[in-house]
Amino acid sequence: MPGGRLTQQERRRIALGLADGLAYAEIARRLDRPPSTVTREVMRNGGPTAYRADLAHRATERRARRRRQGPPQRTQVRPPVHGREREAVREYEETFTNVLVATGLPAMMARVMAGLTLAEAGSLTAAELARHLQVSPASVSKAVAFLDSHGLIGRERGERRHERYTVDDEVWFRTITATARSTAQLVETAKQGVGVLGAHSRAAARLGDIARVLDFVSESLNRTAMEAREILRGHAETTSDGAT
Repeated sequence: MPGGRLTQQERRRIALGLADGLAYAEIARRLDRPPSTVTREVMRNGGPTAYRADLAHRATERRARRRRQGPPQRTQVRPPVHGREREAVREYEETFTNVLVATGLPAMMARVMAGLTLAEAGSLTAAELARHLQVSPASVSKAVAFLDSHGLIGRERGERRHERYTVDDEVWFRTITATARSTAQLVETAKQGVGVLGAHSRAAARLGDIARVLDFVSESLNRTAMEAREILRGHAETTSDGAT
């Protein structure tokens, strides 16, 4: 059984196996690798739906370079928590970032979003984000402006009048409801098209089907978001009361 790191060709075969719906064990058998190797490779690089062979290979090369260079000289903004190893936390952050990118978020915005979400302090300044991500302050400024304009992060005044950026519990609720509003707007536009094209038009029939499906999706998103919000609020109240 071969050992050592996965090659780029093996990673491409993993991606093809995932696309074909193969189980990790079957992919591992075809590569003559332990199933745990394939499972760990996929989960640290975006999961089965977001795994990209070339991105995974580059991420592995970056991790190898960091290990060869030794620990960074600067103090990390966010230390490991609950006894986790620093490298494991770093790798998880990369995985979380890749998943956010797979949802359509631009890469730098996804890195900032992941950094804020996983920050133990619950918030970071622009300077802390730049140090943590090892990017320029201008890159962070552009990313936080984008995320703020989409309601994905919050701002609060910190010490010395420095703004701190946060990801609060309402972020995902706002994201879902924004998606529902966009979907509802598409429903209304499709309905208008039915009237313009005429009831006997095939194109109008297609628009009518689109409107019915998306109308159901929009209502379901709104209803689910509201229910999830109430569950989260109830959990927060229970925790603050000290109940088990």
